[in-house]
Amino acid sequence: MALQEYKRKRDFKKTPEPAGKVAAAKGNSFVIQKHAATRLHYDFRLEMEGVLRSWAVPKGPSLDPGEKRLAVHVEDHPLDYGGFEGIIPKGQYGGGTVLLWDRGTWDPEGDPVKAYRKGHIKFRLEGEKLHGGWHLVRLHGDRAGEDKENWLLFKDNDEFAVPGSGDAVVQEYSASVTTGLTLEEIAANPDRVWQSNREEKVSTKKKPAAKKAAPKPSAFDLSTLPGARKAKLPAKAAPQLATLVSDPPRGTEWVHELKFDGYRVLCELKDGKVRIITRNGKDWTDRFGPIAEAIAALPAKEALLDGEAAVLLPNGTTSFQALQNALGEGGENLVFFAFDLLHLDGYDIRPVPLLQRKEALSALLANQPAEGTIRFSDHVLGAGDEFYRHACSYALEGMISKRADLPYQSGRSKDWLKVKCLKRQEMVIVGFTDPEGSRTGFGALLLAVNEGGELVFAGKVGTGFNTRTLVDLRKRLAKLERKTPAFKKAPRGAEARRSHWVEPKLVAEVAFTEWTEDGILRHPTFQGLREDKSPDEVVREVEQPTEKIEKAEKKASAPRTLAAKTAKTAKKAVKKPASKKAKKGDIPPLGPAKDPGDITEIAGVKITNPDRVLYPEQGLTKRELALFYERIQAWILPHLENRPLTLVRCPSGQGKQCFYQKHVNEQFPSSIKRVQVEEGGGAVPYGALDSPTGLISLVQMGVLELHIWGSHVDAIEKPDYIVFDLDPDEGLSWERVVEGTLKVRERLEGLGLRTFLKTTGGKGLHVCMPITRRGEWDEVKAFTKAVVESIVAEEPTRYTSKLPKASRKGKIFIDYLRNGRGATSIAAYSTRARPGAPVSTPLFWEELETDVRANTYTVRNLPERLESLEADPWADFLKEHQSITAAMKKAVGLK
Repeated sequence: MALQEYKRKRDFKKTPEPAGKVAAAKGNSFVIQKHAATRLHYDFRLEMEGVLRSWAVPKGPSLDPGEKRLAVHVEDHPLDYGGFEGIIPKGQYGGGTVLLWDRGTWDPEGDPVKAYRKGHIKFRLEGEKLHGGWHLVRLHGDRAGEDKENWLLFKDNDEFAVPGSGDAVVQEYSASVTTGLTLEEIAANPDRVWQSNREEKVSTKKKPAAKKAAPKPSAFDLSTLPGARKAKLPAKAAPQLATLVSDPPRGTEWVHELKFDGYRVLCELKDGKVRIITRNGKDWTDRFGPIAEAIAALPAKEALLDGEAAVLLPNGTTSFQALQNALGEGGENLVFFAFDLLHLDGYDIRPVPLLQRKEALSALLANQPAEGTIRFSDHVLGAGDEFYRHACSYALEGMISKRADLPYQSGRSKDWLKVKCLKRQEMVIVGFTDPEGSRTGFGALLLAVNEGGELVFAGKVGTGFNTRTLVDLRKRLAKLERKTPAFKKAPRGAEARRSHWVEPKLVAEVAFTEWTEDGILRHPTFQGLREDKSPDEVVREVEQPTEKIEKAEKKASAPRTLAAKTAKTAKKAVKKPASKKAKKGDIPPLGPAKDPGDITEIAGVKITNPDRVLYPEQGLTKRELALFYERIQAWILPHLENRPLTLVRCPSGQGKQCFYQKHVNEQFPSSIKRVQVEEGGGAVPYGALDSPTGLISLVQMGVLELHIWGSHVDAIEKPDYIVFDLDPDEGLSWERVVEGTLKVRERLEGLGLRTFLKTTGGKGLHVCMPITRRGEWDEVKAFTKAVVESIVAEEPTRYTSKLPKASRKGKIFIDYLRNGRGATSIAAYSTRARPGAPVSTPLFWEELETDVRANTYTVRNLPERLESLEADPWADFLKEHQSITAAMKKAVGLK
């Protein structure tokens, strides 16, 4: 279309939109503009042939691959339009407010112009909000449209997809990526074109003076803080969470703070722009406008603060109900209680001990008014019992106790403890009853909690609502109604007939006096909805005896250094294997934790670019990953040694471009053994390891995944390791994965074979089995195929052995193909190139009864697990010798 149609429709004397021209240089930018014209829609634009090829998407993009959004092809726009944000005057084409919703680059698959003409463009987006693979497909026939081309825009089913998310991405991320403003805020300034390559309209209003750059806090030289390191502001940061305990901890190593009754948020400041993120990653900047304004005025160029958004009552307490009301009334009376500082002006200070972090935070907030929007959350060192008595005497919610000498670590740990004065917790709403008498909306909410992977009824709450809440919440519940209860132990008889069941999508905060012996709440009172928490997170909170935690602290044999504690999480319930008595001697040694400091040589390997962040979510650097592998070398090397390897290399880190590498070349150091393997009619070199130096060399090369053959280099054609990979379809419950895993184990035990278990670090589990080196690849593959197909034949609606994704819908894919010659599987204790830095971790079979998941163990918390084990789950793995010859005959008979 070039730009003729674009220019024909506009009078550039009246509209501030850029006239522009076709660009000569080629580029790959994309932009999405939220456009409140006659109807609200999203303009999706891809740079192609010197212009922005454009589609109007009425409902906006969705991260759900099943949501195919109509995209109406409209006229091409100039590249200058990619920076436009402002108001198109009434009477002009497209009159209304334009907000720059997302921008970045796009990477087409193949020739984009040819794909565009054929009517199917496959591409990846790297934006500030959207990522991963996408499709634009032209419609044909009746759906194609008469005077305009109708296309479909939809998400590829990849790691960035969120099945079932619907409109969440456009609802939750509503602000501009350039100004942080909403549509309403832009519309309130009609004399200004916020972002454009054209000059702003002349206005009689006096322009505000340009803001001077804010000075850095002078109270601290950040470089002198112990553990502080130069680093970019993290793209994502998960908060540190506290463990519920019965009593305050004793000792002067603990600091104690008040527990506020609000929303936990991280406040990010970058070049004057603010984002406020909830504990589960939602952007709520719009909801906390007054806090965002106060954060923007802090004397820093960039900062990341942790704290609680709350409403302070006249008596000095905070109230979650008051906070709910304040958010509904435009955010008045909001206060941000800042209790931690994670990043400041180019320095990551999460590794710094808590007390020094709080000193830096206090200096940053030194000039804040005493009754301002941002307030420093002060603390008391020691005297936990006395602090607790005072907190409860003032009817406060409780207290938080934190180790003063330890760094900040994402996730739940026992370095932060919470002690409540009143019993309160989140509950999943699973139903409601009809109102009686003059009451409107509903009578009571039915509640449940997660136990053992299932929702279990926990009673109902009928008090604590006002009229507005009753009406608004009933409207939301009506949209979620279902015919049957989504939980166990549902009410029966007359009570059931009075009840309406709903999908478990909403979470309520409830105060109560105690739990009954039957697990039902006594005297509950509704406090408000928790929109910052997922129903999957809601479990029955049980106080842990504080003395056990204190004894564990004293029992630790080694000093808890900064480096040792940068990754501590709560211990999981680990049981000894039932079949054999565990022995201390079975445990491989765990190397000492080292403070990363300025270490650049590890296991004899010089680490270049040691501060390069390989896992951005955790801020995990190449140096830290190398130290992790050095520390667990005795655990991982026995499962890697002298097996041909396939590597996943991510030189720029997780989330960036990664690639598989099967063959080694001259760039690989001598510490990587060369193994000649017959392949395609000739010999090709594979890599193998036999030393810690080789392992660390791979980290130096940006390797994030280590995949192994099922044989050793001295007998390539004689496999000695079998793996069954259970991979669930999207949306299947973890219980289904566990059920399938136990079925595979049962089937193999029925054939007289012993199996071992590990997580994949992804979505599923591996059932692993050592065998004697007798048979060849074809025999092993035939055996595993027979086992899997016997299971599929019994329950074809629950399991599949077929590789195509279309055949996996609603099923567990049991992959036996990893047992063929040249096929590989992730090694035990290898990291994965996935968000969170997960590690494929061996487990005891009994651990399937706990809350362990496929990605529970990570680089940050695996060392603590290994340190706490009383036995190695795979102690007998390398000692086990078993043949599949006899089992093969039985397996074939199962089909």
